[in-house]
Amino acid sequence: MKLLFNKYKNYTIFLILLFFLVFLKTINPSFIKSISYLSFDVYQKIFPLNKQTSEVIIIDIDEKSLGKFGQFPWNRSIFAKIVENVNATNPKAIGFDIFFTEKDKQSPEEIISAYNLIPDDVARLQNIKGPDEIFREQLEKSKSVTAVLGSNVSSHGTYNRSPKAKFLTKGGDPNEFTYSFPHSIGSLEKLENSTKGLGSISFLDQTDGIIRSLPLIVRLKNQLYPTMALEMIRVGSNQKNLYVEMNEAGINRISSRPHKIYSDPNGIIWIRYKESLKNQYISASSVFEGKFDPSRFKDKYVLIGASAQGLFDLVKTPLGNTIPGVEVHGNIIENILDQSYLIRNPNTYIFELLFSIVVAGVVFFLSQHTKPKYSLLIFFGSLAVVIIIGLSAFLFKSQLVDISYPIFMLTITFLTGLYFRFIEENQIAIVNLQKEAKLLRERELAGDVQKSLFPDISKFKNFLYAKNVPARDVSGDFFDVVNVGENEYFFILADVSGKGITAGMYMAKAASIFRTISNLSYPLEKVVFTVNNELVEAKFKGMFMTAVFGKFNIETGEAIFVNAGHESIMVFDKEKNFEFMKSEIPPIGIIKYSSESMVKSKATNLKEKTFLVYTDGVTEGYLRNGQELGVEGVERIVRNLEIINPQNIVDSITTELNWGAEKLRDDITCLALDIKNTELTK
Repeated sequence: MKLLFNKYKNYTIFLILLFFLVFLKTINPSFIKSISYLSFDVYQKIFPLNKQTSEVIIIDIDEKSLGKFGQFPWNRSIFAKIVENVNATNPKAIGFDIFFTEKDKQSPEEIISAYNLIPDDVARLQNIKGPDEIFREQLEKSKSVTAVLGSNVSSHGTYNRSPKAKFLTKGGDPNEFTYSFPHSIGSLEKLENSTKGLGSISFLDQTDGIIRSLPLIVRLKNQLYPTMALEMIRVGSNQKNLYVEMNEAGINRISSRPHKIYSDPNGIIWIRYKESLKNQYISASSVFEGKFDPSRFKDKYVLIGASAQGLFDLVKTPLGNTIPGVEVHGNIIENILDQSYLIRNPNTYIFELLFSIVVAGVVFFLSQHTKPKYSLLIFFGSLAVVIIIGLSAFLFKSQLVDISYPIFMLTITFLTGLYFRFIEENQIAIVNLQKEAKLLRERELAGDVQKSLFPDISKFKNFLYAKNVPARDVSGDFFDVVNVGENEYFFILADVSGKGITAGMYMAKAASIFRTISNLSYPLEKVVFTVNNELVEAKFKGMFMTAVFGKFNIETGEAIFVNAGHESIMVFDKEKNFEFMKSEIPPIGIIKYSSESMVKSKATNLKEKTFLVYTDGVTEGYLRNGQELGVEGVERIVRNLEIINPQNIVDSITTELNWGAEKLRDDITCLALDIKNTELTK
């Protein structure tokens, strides 16, 4: 059993972790909900509802109105005048997102009570029609809807109110599935009795304070009430009834003819917000004064609410902004009218969970059996599939699919798989490090052997100087100089393809052949011919080298060069006018030469010229600013030199490139030739 556990330990831990993540999602605590809400909010931020006009107009209790009428609450006669003016334009319905829970302080009854007036004064006051009565009369004449709010505590002065809407149900009892409150808060009884509707403005508690959803119907003191938006649509459509269709899961559909709204089993819809429209708002003071176009309210749903900062009716939305609470109800009315509301289907929840389990299992398995780069591709591919599914469901079905928690699950399980893989590969790496340490010692030894192959050219430094700076332990570049007579010299500078020990072996063989053939004082073309064919015969698979071969006489200045696939040879005179000798034959070791005539050489005289050749590690080497040196950089270095001699040129170039970087990009090798001073040094 222990052996079996050790063998499948990773998978056992994965299954335990997966069970824990599924369990967390099942109990759905607040911090898990907040993860899910991330994706729901992102959908709306990426694809906000695009509306330029609205069927809803908001009469705004704004700063301008407070400046005109004074602090809130206002005299009810102000609201009566607003309702009268709006009702004259024939709106669909008028809804109040405010409460009128107490009698107006300026009503006759309140004045009598406040000032203990004598009977004669009371008689005169009682004959005056108070603000509440004036307001009640306007409510009765209009299609008005006032607000009720579910509460867990009893409110002083409340009465046993009843909903205006009648509910007809089919397939079950919605009371078993709706959110319930033991008490309700509303307006004065005589005001509510004069309205055509009572709409709930109850929202569900959100841990982050963002209003994302609300129940279309709620139960207050065991009676069903529609939400404010649904009640206004019912009143605006001249309907008496609301229809609730049930299925085995709970509430399926709520209707107010001709509008049908699909919800989750608890009667909840998710609000799809649009960007706020300035033209949707009109100041309450302007409506009171009649300063508006009557057509603005005709056949519109009119909401009266507050945006003024001091009235504290501001809420956060998934779009990341803050809007007046009354605008939330406006969005819901629009959602119902144009069917743009969002749905969180319980079957979607099951799909999310099963899909996450399957994909997490596949991703974990592949993380254990494929290279990390491939498992990363699969992981990111899985994330892309999840995101595409979520966005497609939102755009085409108005369905909210939680992609945040599946992504969270996938990330946790994938990182766990990578951790296990890291532990296993770390053990393998320790073994490999031991092997690499052994190989490093071997490479260092090979490097030391290779360095011993470079010739000692210190005695030639007055007229010829070369330097090699390897990028690794073993260099792929090399140079050699052979003195074959009193005044005659052969040289080679080459760059072997590849790096490491194989390149070093190839270099050693090329150097050996070159030195042997050069000592026989053969023509340069024959030297190149022999070196090339010997390397082809040596069968170094895929290996070749670019090279510059040269033969020169320090007395006459006559020189001949062969450029085999190498960087152009740089030649300049004392005025620093530059010319370049390009390659005319392929690199050495690629094809076998049939005759020496295949070797193309070029002759020149070096009496008044300086010769410079280098490998691509020079032109492609990085400067301190991260730029490549390039041929232009080599020219710049030469132009800036006051004293032109081979050693000064080569040292200046290598110093510029070997500035202290952790690792060179490539081997740096330079060779310079200037025969103005041919004296040998000791």
